[in-house]
Amino acid sequence: MKGAKLSDVAKAAGVSSGTASNVFNRPEIVSPEVRSRVEAAARRLGYNGPDPKGRLLRAGKVNAIGVVTSDDTADAFRDPYTRLVMRGIAKECDARGAGLALVSTKQSESAWRIQTALVDGFIVSCYKVDDAVVALAQERKLPFVALDLDAGPGTSSVLIEDRRGAALAARHLLELGHRRIGILALPTKGDCHSPTGLGRVQASAFRFIRDRLAGYGEALAEHGLTLEQAPILELHGDAEHDAPVIGEFLAAHPDLTALLAMADILALAALDAAHARGLRVPEDLSLVGFDDVAEAAESDPPLTTIAQPAFEKGETAARMIFDQGPPRTELLPVKLVVRETTAAPRK
Repeated sequence: MKGAKLSDVAKAAGVSSGTASNVFNRPEIVSPEVRSRVEAAARRLGYNGPDPKGRLLRAGKVNAIGVVTSDDTADAFRDPYTRLVMRGIAKECDARGAGLALVSTKQSESAWRIQTALVDGFIVSCYKVDDAVVALAQERKLPFVALDLDAGPGTSSVLIEDRRGAALAARHLLELGHRRIGILALPTKGDCHSPTGLGRVQASAFRFIRDRLAGYGEALAEHGLTLEQAPILELHGDAEHDAPVIGEFLAAHPDLTALLAMADILALAALDAAHARGLRVPEDLSLVGFDDVAEAAESDPPLTTIAQPAFEKGETAARMIFDQGPPRTELLPVKLVVRETTAAPRK
């Protein structure tokens, strides 16, 4: 219904206008059943809730940031890299006395809530170039910053040197003498746990995966090698489930002397897989990760990896929301951290 009002929603849901208002303004005092009924009626009528901008004009800034992800909310606490980013955001919020709201858009109803969340701006952490989350955030007319995503002109972003970091990782192995190198990739389109074709990874919906693959290819080309010569395995990012699959991958490619992992969580799973197969790291197999999460320095042996400033990435994004200013892109540096999972290839 074009121009639907709160009273229309209340009538359609069979509740009073006061109850309908509470669903949008004080949802904690409304029963889940009534709240669900009112929200369903609002969606059906095209009612997006009280104008958030109007409420902010009346009450001033909310002093809160919304962090939007296209994954399950639980992933923010399970994945070590995401935890670092969230800690950086939280630190800046604490310094400003501000709140933090975590919003998952994996379910359609959660995505709809972006339209009514009371925040001063959004940090969008979804990676995917064409993700509808960006459009939902833009509709709110509030400041937002995209993490690891170039969301186009007029949009602020915080990126890292993904391609350069991947090239550093591959170059390190190549300079040690490795020529038979496999690649462990994060899932390109949602499914995983399978050897995959190069074209599939190059066409990934995720910018950072494409850039890291290009960085590997850049370094390989410097030594007369191509990406076509590097077996690629897509993984989920869950060490318990990934390790057995990596073991099968190593069994299928016994000539590999090194693995490049697009994330530390994959490299750590590969370390478990190597140990399970009786392979010594780095004597039989060298490993290089990407991220430098805390677990990388604590593994046995400690993981060689590309360190990215995940904590600073979160801090920077939050600061950009609070300080506002014109749209801009912040590009953060990476570096190679050599530990004990890399050595010259076995004879």
